[in-house]
Amino acid sequence: DDNFASIVTAAKWGRNVYASIQKFLQFQLTVNISAVATALVGSFAYQASPLAAIQLLWVNLLMDSLASLALASEPPVDSLLQRPPVNRTDSMITKHMWANMLGQATYQITVV
Repeated sequence: DDNFASIVTAAKWGRNVYASIQKFLQFQLTVNISAVATALVGSFAYQASPLAAIQLLWVNLLMDSLASLALASEPPVDSLLQRPPVNRTDSMITKHMWANMLGQATYQITVV
């Protein structure tokens, strides 16, 4: 198909997939950082982990499935085309994402 609109639509969907993967990674890593930190702090402070291994597995199973369903159903928006292209050698997890993950994980650990 030589239609330019098809190329624009393909680029929009490709960027949407990339953005959804980034959101999924950020969500999952935040949850895992919080869970591991809680387990480590609890283990050092109380000589026993507050979260059993099976509980961590269930949390990961539920979070994986629900997050992937939520992010996979997001339609692409036109603002994705305003972003510059991403280099293949760039990391999928940006410095801004790391700051968000560590900040949110710290908040979650503080609340728990």
